[in-house]
Amino acid sequence: MSHRVGKTRWRRFVAVLVPSVAACAVLGIAMGQGVLAASFLISGKEFQVTADTLTARGLSVYSVVDATRQGGRVPVTVNGSRHSTISRLCQSVLVEVPVLGVQTLKITGGNERPVEASNLFLDTTFQSAGQAEFRGLQQGIAQGDITKGPIEPGDRNSPLFDPNGFGQQASSVTLTDVRLTAVALSAGTFTIPGLRVQIEHGRHECF
Repeated sequence: MSHRVGKTRWRRFVAVLVPSVAACAVLGIAMGQGVLAASFLISGKEFQVTADTLTARGLSVYSVVDATRQGGRVPVTVNGSRHSTISRLCQSVLVEVPVLGVQTLKITGGNERPVEASNLFLDTTFQSAGQAEFRGLQQGIAQGDITKGPIEPGDRNSPLFDPNGFGQQASSVTLTDVRLTAVALSAGTFTIPGLRVQIEHGRHECF
């Protein structure tokens, strides 16, 4: 009996997690190849991102409201960059699996060589850094006039984007001890040396 229950739990575990992981992988590949638009309906599920250092060239920071498939609205701060390098990247998301409970899906990389990304956008609800060094910083610029960093075409054309809203841009920025809570990430290219994906029972988030 116990053997049969164990097999049932494992099958449920695979049935719930594998499609989610596969969907994330396909989505990332499709974006990198330009098949999908950068803007998409979000699940609304928050995930954590940490990095020892993050250096971005061509920075844009603006606010927008993301939409979920259920018609929900999530206000976010979008951090965009034309090119980024990230050392010791960690991403984690909690997944509730029937019977087995909470599982943590964690992605890490960039320990020996940094992660590199182009046209990176992070839609965040929380962000902090031990230190931030900006170059060519402008705060209070109208979001519609941001030119140093990118703005997602889907955001710029969205009725939930305010071109007169408060924006920020910089030629470059270097952040240390980075912690973010995000609801979406997209990139034109995203190269992760030493990529590792693991699933752990319980809560084992990046921070």
